[in-house]
Amino acid sequence: MAVTYRALALLLRYPTAEVQALAPVAIEAIDAEALVPAPIRRALARLAANLAADDIFDVQERYVWLFDRTRSLSLNLYEHVHGESRERGPAMVALLELYRGRGLELSAIELPDHLPVFLEFLSTLSDSEAASLLGEASHVLAALGQRLHKRDSPYRSVFGALSALVGDPADAEALAALMQEPDDDPGDLEAMDKLWAETAVTFGPAETGCPKAEALVGAMTAPPASRNGAGAAA
Repeated sequence: MAVTYRALALLLRYPTAEVQALAPVAIEAIDAEALVPAPIRRALARLAANLAADDIFDVQERYVWLFDRTRSLSLNLYEHVHGESRERGPAMVALLELYRGRGLELSAIELPDHLPVFLEFLSTLSDSEAASLLGEASHVLAALGQRLHKRDSPYRSVFGALSALVGDPADAEALAALMQEPDDDPGDLEAMDKLWAETAVTFGPAETGCPKAEALVGAMTAPPASRNGAGAAA
């Protein structure tokens, strides 16, 4: 079980005073395990330093601007493949049951496909299981990383670390399909209103996907691990 996943989950959570206080501790854990290359660890350290040192309101505003107001940067993995279609609900339920089968109970406000929650879950698994399961979402992670790189956001280092943990490159065709999706600008309020108003609701299966429930279940072969509660990362 790798603490690195929990440390990365913390860095991706909504910034609070607790996150600010624990950010340097998260970097210590990542450095100690050394599961990601040194250049990425240095970039993660810069992100953690920004989180810890900057004004909490500025940090929170940047986070909301990126991950809450920018739909193409949503940290809810299934949103990038199912959108608002009916497929997302059953996939979320199946993923939640997978968590419960491994002894992880979420709070009522936590979505199972939220990336920090997913990473918390991976931290309870063996390294090989976690990497295999994370690989189901590799093209989504790569797309998010590229979009954050375009914005020169220090959060891109987290996605560089996740791609390194997967090891294998993201499926090129699936990544290209995601990158063809509109990369919205939350500063363009008129365009944002139009995007949300005109988003089509589809009822067929998605052509490409991040971790589908069936793929997730199929990747899980080890006996259940004992862990109760999501807990705070790092």
